[in-house]
Amino acid sequence: MTTDLRALLHRAADLAATYREALPGDTPVHPGAKLPDLVAALGGQLPQQPTDPAEVIELLADAAGPALVGTEGPRFLGFVMGGSLDAALAADVLTSGWGQVAFNAVTSPAAAAVEQVAGGWVLDLLGLPAGATVGFTTGGQGANNVCLAAARNHVLAGAGWNVEADGLAGAPRVRVVAGEERHATVDRGLRLLGFGSAVVEPVAADANGAMDPADLARVLAAGPAGAPTIVCAQAGNVNTGACDPMHAVCDAAAEHGAWVHLDGAFGLWAAAAPATAALVAGAERADSWAVDAHKWLNVPYDTGLAICAHPDAHRAAMGFTAAYLTGHGEAGTPPAPSDLVPESSRRARGFPVWAALRQLGRSGVADLVQRCCSHARRFAEGLQAGGVTISNDVVLNVVLADLGGDEPAERTVAAVQQDGTCWLGATTWQGRRLLRAAFSNATTTEADVDRCVDAVLRARG
Repeated sequence: MTTDLRALLHRAADLAATYREALPGDTPVHPGAKLPDLVAALGGQLPQQPTDPAEVIELLADAAGPALVGTEGPRFLGFVMGGSLDAALAADVLTSGWGQVAFNAVTSPAAAAVEQVAGGWVLDLLGLPAGATVGFTTGGQGANNVCLAAARNHVLAGAGWNVEADGLAGAPRVRVVAGEERHATVDRGLRLLGFGSAVVEPVAADANGAMDPADLARVLAAGPAGAPTIVCAQAGNVNTGACDPMHAVCDAAAEHGAWVHLDGAFGLWAAAAPATAALVAGAERADSWAVDAHKWLNVPYDTGLAICAHPDAHRAAMGFTAAYLTGHGEAGTPPAPSDLVPESSRRARGFPVWAALRQLGRSGVADLVQRCCSHARRFAEGLQAGGVTISNDVVLNVVLADLGGDEPAERTVAAVQQDGTCWLGATTWQGRRLLRAAFSNATTTEADVDRCVDAVLRARG
């Protein structure tokens, strides 16, 4: 069986472009497809004989196409999902076509170089130390895992314990101090690293969900002096967008010799925009940072960044060598991409990140962040004008709306989703069930925001 590869790729690109062109229109953001129907359409017995690749693509598009969720479009406001910038999408296509393994400069010099360049650009944009190492992970969870592993290595080494060689059995107990409003990925990372989620000593939050520095100082002072300690802070509360006061956090941590990790999955991008940079002032003083590219930077899934101000700890926690491997691990050489993340066989995620940053430039990233924050404020103001109470201080790109109780909130959210104009979800915050919307897509316009407001007010009735 021969394949016209060029025609096949052109057809796939045409199908993708047609889909994306329809997203700003009236196509329902969520298709409401039933999973059993999709399984039936895509499934059945595996054919005994090969199928022509062109037929495979048509079958896939016919079955899956009508069930795609419009997460790439301008009115998907659920979770915190960006879309894909044009250059990043095209670079992602090239990434698949090139099939590079981003292990080191031997398996792919291009992949290694682009990660080095894109990582340096990110450090510059976010105002982080130029000497920090940047690992390209699958997302915020992977980035938190890597950074917390580096933190574990560092604080235990300071206590005279080699955790990479000897594990945790018999090791000094590590204190992990984190805000009560931390993201769930921090707890899962602690479980995966052998700490367990019960290790967390919680710190109270203020009315908008940011860490209370006075309570942080109290919690730190209550523990044993000199204990190896990790403080987990946050930029961008997933419910409110609030950012922990980093200067105060770092001051308190420094008094106890603690490592400060900042989970900035989406909120750390605030540093790239003049209008929001003050929200994360002091972030550069942390020891590690986790950030997503497939959220506010609008890079295709999946890409996160694990950034560490202590390259030796980063490399010790993640790196490995083997006799058959060449091109990294030698003394005095800079870390290879595989030294900074858990995966060895991995996609060359740096190409789309490089393309997104090159397309936007410094001013474009700033404009994207500021525009999304402006959309959030417009959305909140529109709902308020319609009689809806806004429950959070809209400091970034997330809005919480109180529809008058748990049942009205669930009913309104369900009606909005069924209407199809936009998609947003519900959350529970401070004991109340609330409507939640997050703005992070580069294609969202003010007209889209107004359509979303109208959809919510219609659904509320």
